[in-house]
Amino acid sequence: MADIAQQDATPAVYGGLAELLDRLRRSSEYVLIPLFALVAAGLLFSIFLLALGQSPATFFSLLWRGGFGTGFSWENTLVRAAPLILTALCVAVPARLGLTIVGGEGALVLGGFAAAVASIPLVNAGAPSFVVLPVMGLCAIAVGGLWIGLVGVLRHYRGINETIASLLMSYIAIAIMNFFVEGALRDPANPNKPSTQAIGEANMIGDVPGLGVHWGLPVGIVVAILLWVLMNRTTFGFAARVTGGNVRAARAQGLPVGRLIVISCAIAGACAGLAGFFEVAAIQGKANASLAAGYGFTGILVAFLARQNPLAIVPVAVFLGGIAAAGGLIQRRMGMPDATVQVLQGLMFVVLLVSETLYGRMPFFRARGDKR
Repeated sequence: MADIAQQDATPAVYGGLAELLDRLRRSSEYVLIPLFALVAAGLLFSIFLLALGQSPATFFSLLWRGGFGTGFSWENTLVRAAPLILTALCVAVPARLGLTIVGGEGALVLGGFAAAVASIPLVNAGAPSFVVLPVMGLCAIAVGGLWIGLVGVLRHYRGINETIASLLMSYIAIAIMNFFVEGALRDPANPNKPSTQAIGEANMIGDVPGLGVHWGLPVGIVVAILLWVLMNRTTFGFAARVTGGNVRAARAQGLPVGRLIVISCAIAGACAGLAGFFEVAAIQGKANASLAAGYGFTGILVAFLARQNPLAIVPVAVFLGGIAAAGGLIQRRMGMPDATVQVLQGLMFVVLLVSETLYGRMPFFRARGDKR
């Protein structure tokens, strides 16, 4: 009897194993195709370097050394990765509803500006840091959420394309900050570079013990985990995925499509606003033009490479943070502009967009029985 039971169970075991392997094979395209895009971008960039008379081997060697080769390189990389995680989440969350938001830069700048402005009366009144910092953080989150949330309102209630609206609003946000920083809120103590009043050393956020990286990195990782749970393990996330798959079907099922769009955009903006808070409270100490460092635009590339997966955003942000961190070393050793790494990032983004056409078309990744 035991032998008969074992014989009956064997096909089920092998069938389950085959199904698991088939699922892993089909899922591997979400890793292999982005890797293929990175390799292709590297080859194209190597041709670009050869045309300039530069050595690709030297470039990529310095890229590794400047981003990941030493302890100092890792600190610099992780500092740059912290805002990239949060700005990439600004793209990834609305993407689950089929929205393409590219205005994370504006939400970051406006969130950081709001945090700096909120600190001014508190600092002048001598408030302690445990009061100043939470107020700054809440203001940054609220302003960033309202700014991108407005994009969701325009998209749903006025039918305005969210990509164009978020991009234009990004430049409006930067203009608003410059208007006040160079005008009514300019600190006379900074004659060379227009800035708001400094928040003071007592209110600066310190580094994570033993890492040399500010607390924005662990906070960004925690936020990424929480948003993965929200979008993959809750009814809100399920409703968002249904809406992103087919808006008409979502409406037919009675889902509140408008509310889902606005809330998702507000969550996205809050993430970017939080990144602005950490840029002010941990890096700059004030609001000025340095807030517009391009993290919001690089976050778009991070989100696309991570396939809008909040968990995958973390390692991808570290990878691209390392590329950005190596720019100075490449400039010094090869005599090339610091913006050279941005050319590489641009090529990566273009090749990544082209590689989107490969999903579902390569025979190896198709499900068994799929004859397309």
